[in-house]
Amino acid sequence: MAAFFVADFFATSHWRNSSPSSSAIARAARVDRSFLYGHRDLLERIHAAAAAPSPASEAAAVTRASLQSDLANALERNSRLTLRVRQLERRLSESLGEQVWRDSGLGASVDIDQLQRQITTLQQQVVDLQGQLDERTEDLQAARAANRELTRALNRPG
Repeated sequence: MAAFFVADFFATSHWRNSSPSSSAIARAARVDRSFLYGHRDLLERIHAAAAAPSPASEAAAVTRASLQSDLANALERNSRLTLRVRQLERRLSESLGEQVWRDSGLGASVDIDQLQRQITTLQQQVVDLQGQLDERTEDLQAARAANRELTRALNRPG
């Protein structure tokens, strides 16, 4: 008798415009859900009706596959945003750390760092210029030696 009542209740137009669940139908028919699970034919009708799109929403039908696709896209976006948040947190941490380091006076100031780089550059220029000076000094000594030889050759009698 209860099975007939549930089947009759399910057949009414009340459920044709929505996606019924076994819990909702059991509640509306005032029977326990276990009753529906005991009558497989009723449960199969409920599941078939839940899987089929309702006539009122065929234009905007939402399928399980589209919901799963939306969920997968949302999870992927969530992963990308989580990665981006971690990157931004790391950059913020580094920036704040450098600022605190400078403000505390423990680290070298920007001017000192700049001066150290300039000293290194100038030291390299000194080494380069010293090499050029040594090379020109050798050239000058060779020219003087050649000049002395020529002067001796001219001054020799003979």
